[in-house]
Amino acid sequence: MSPSHIHVPTDCRTVTEILSRVGDKWSVQVVVQMGEGPKRFNELRRAVTGISQRMLTLTLRGLERDGLVTRTVYPTIPPRVDYQLTGLGCSLLKTVRALGDWAIQNRDEILTARRRFDAAGDGMDEQSDAA
Repeated sequence: MSPSHIHVPTDCRTVTEILSRVGDKWSVQVVVQMGEGPKRFNELRRAVTGISQRMLTLTLRGLERDGLVTRTVYPTIPPRVDYQLTGLGCSLLKTVRALGDWAIQNRDEILTARRRFDAAGDGMDEQSDAA
C-alpha cells in the first residue's frame, strides 16, 4: 500500500492537535449524545456516564471553540442553555459513528489477536525495542 500524499511534519502536528481534541474519551461521548439533537447541560451530564461537571464544562468549551458545537442561551429564569452540533460537528459525528461501527464489526478479530499475542508473549524486552 503506497502513501497517497507526501509526509509533511506540519500536517502530522495539525492532525495530532485536532485528534487530541475530538478523539478524547469525553468529546466522543458528548458528540454522540448530541447527535440525537440539542441537549441541555444536565441532560448531557446524565447521559455521559462518569463525567464530572467540570470535565463536561471543559469538553463543551473545547468543542465550541473548535466550531463543533454551538451554545444557545435563552433569556428565561432560570436561564436555559442548549448545546447543539454545528455542521462541522455533524460531519465529525458521521466519522465517529463509522469508527464505532468498525470497532463493533472487528471486535472479535481484535480480541482473538490479543489473546494470541498475549499467549505467545511478545518475545521482546526494552533493550530490543530500542534497537
